[in-house]
Amino acid sequence: MSLDERAPVVLERAARRAPVPRRSPRPDRALVLLAPPALALVLGLWGIRRQNSMWGDETVTYQLARRDLAQIWRTAEHVDLVHAVYYSVMHGLFGLFGEGLLTLRLPSVLAMCAAASGVALLGLRLAGPRAGLSAGLVFTLLPQVQKYAQEGRSYALVCALVSWATVALLAGLAHRDRWRWVVYGATMLTACLLHEFAVLALAAHGATLLLARVPRPVLRAWSVSAAAVVTGLLPLVLLSAGQSQQVAWINGPVRILDFLPLAAAGVVGAKVVPLRARGPVRLAALAVPLVVLPCLLLLLASLVKPLFVGRYVLYGNIGTALLLGACLSHLHRRWWSSRSPRTTAVAVLAALAVLAALVPASLALRTPESRSNDVTAVGAAIRHEGRPGDGLLYLPAQRRSWIGADPADTRAVTDLALKRDPAVSNTLSGVEFSARDVAARMLRYDRIVVVRDPAGARPPATARERAKARTLRLHFHVRRSTLVDGARVTVFVRDGAPSVKPGS
Repeated sequence: MSLDERAPVVLERAARRAPVPRRSPRPDRALVLLAPPALALVLGLWGIRRQNSMWGDETVTYQLARRDLAQIWRTAEHVDLVHAVYYSVMHGLFGLFGEGLLTLRLPSVLAMCAAASGVALLGLRLAGPRAGLSAGLVFTLLPQVQKYAQEGRSYALVCALVSWATVALLAGLAHRDRWRWVVYGATMLTACLLHEFAVLALAAHGATLLLARVPRPVLRAWSVSAAAVVTGLLPLVLLSAGQSQQVAWINGPVRILDFLPLAAAGVVGAKVVPLRARGPVRLAALAVPLVVLPCLLLLLASLVKPLFVGRYVLYGNIGTALLLGACLSHLHRRWWSSRSPRTTAVAVLAALAVLAALVPASLALRTPESRSNDVTAVGAAIRHEGRPGDGLLYLPAQRRSWIGADPADTRAVTDLALKRDPAVSNTLSGVEFSARDVAARMLRYDRIVVVRDPAGARPPATARERAKARTLRLHFHVRRSTLVDGARVTVFVRDGAPSVKPGS
């Protein structure tokens, strides 16, 4: 056999002997897009009633959504304008499905399902199906995501809208059709109308485009959409600026140092994730700005006026999940290429340790104690302590907004300070009598049930609140006090009263 004749045979045998690198199986696209929302639905429905409890902000949603649309918007002229669109949406859902805890919280569950699907799609487009599946599953397991998936507030809806606006952003980069930018702008504007601070996601998207060095026409198209969003949001911002007392409860020093671990995690994640770009944008260029910029901008704004609350930028978890999902995809690929028994054991043990660590947090999130207060417990304490004919006092008056969800809690007692109830006055806490009249009405009673803030709370800030506290101090003494989550329910008895029977 000649040399020319032997060459193909030798090459064929060498090819058969050459090791072929094994490629790990990739999850199906349908699995990537369906598994995360399915898990989000299961976690969202698990313990959704939270032992039939409700906390203060949810009570506000519950009460306002039960008013008619005209009342909602008349109330928004004075207070809570930033949430008026959300209350209007919930009003429609209450009309369709009834007024209950499930109707209150199920929209947030479904919104987080949509957000999980959006995160998975982002991971799929940026880093492949394995990274998409991992990111979507990680997103649903994040404790903050689990918490707000079961809350009757707007934050889950905003998170879902930001995730799908980000999907629309990638679609606009890839196809550059004008209508895709219209979808992007409309989705972002809707998110901003549900909560103003969703506008900070625009800054993150702009940073992504700059990092990706997109062509000028693309940057121009995004700028037009962003300008339209800001223009549409501007009236809400200007009108709600006059209601800044709504966030007066956010106090304390702004701790910029708390932001450093988050920023460091974003930078490290960007360096650790060794994924090639599957389009014009790298995963890290999208994820890191979402993690870092909204938090940073809100913290900087808080140097002027305290505004920072983690749930206001809940959508930052989208970036966190994308970075973690990409890291998991990379680790899985390395494990599959080696598949040594030791590596397998370490991977299994690490996964079990993470899941085990999440169990206590997940269980705790489904208890009433997971929220800053429990207005259901406050109402039950009033019902237990109050006797027919007793007086009832809220100190401060804002605590009245907690109790409107169940009128039976206060049916046996008389609200001493209330002149016009919240629904009639288009307010959250009603309109009270003057300081002198409140003090005079208090002195007609031998027994008063007082709903107060926890010990150590800020002292009374208005003349009316000071009159309440002074009258209690000079003419009453504490009979007993019940501590509940976020409040004290205290029974005061008139000094020198012939007995502890209720006054009239």
